[in-house]
Amino acid sequence: MVHRVKKIEKPAKFYEDLDCFKLFVLDLGLLGAMVDAPADAVLIGDGIFSEYKGSFTEQYIAQQFYASSGQPLYYYINERSTVEVNFVFDFRNIYPVEVKAETNLRSKSLSLVLKDSRLEGIRFSMAPYKEQERMVNVPLPFAEEYVRMLSNRMSGDSLLG
Repeated sequence: MVHRVKKIEKPAKFYEDLDCFKLFVLDLGLLGAMVDAPADAVLIGDGIFSEYKGSFTEQYIAQQFYASSGQPLYYYINERSTVEVNFVFDFRNIYPVEVKAETNLRSKSLSLVLKDSRLEGIRFSMAPYKEQERMVNVPLPFAEEYVRMLSNRMSGDSLLG
């Protein structure tokens, strides 16, 4: 269970809204079975899967997060706007996280959150590793290792540089 936070600030637990949450399963295969997604549609990537790929990708990141860190996971929605951040990681620093199923790097919500704060963001996508202004893009296959690196980090160093 991933609870919503009312603010993307540290400590996230303080801003947790226990009445709002998202449910994730332990495994992508379980999610596929629950929605009767044919394995070949997921693996081959035909048009049928396009409706589910965002959910499957979020599930994948949640799975990698829990496997790598064991920390609580959060998400953020601003009820007065359309700003939604897929996840919020709370390690030594707090990181808003955007998840993209493809190589599209447009992150409107994440960009708005970063614009109005001093935070650094993380985007997981199928695009190559790329450092941008106050944001880093991490390829999906490296999600587990990247989360492990963040959770093991001993200093409050910047993600960038």
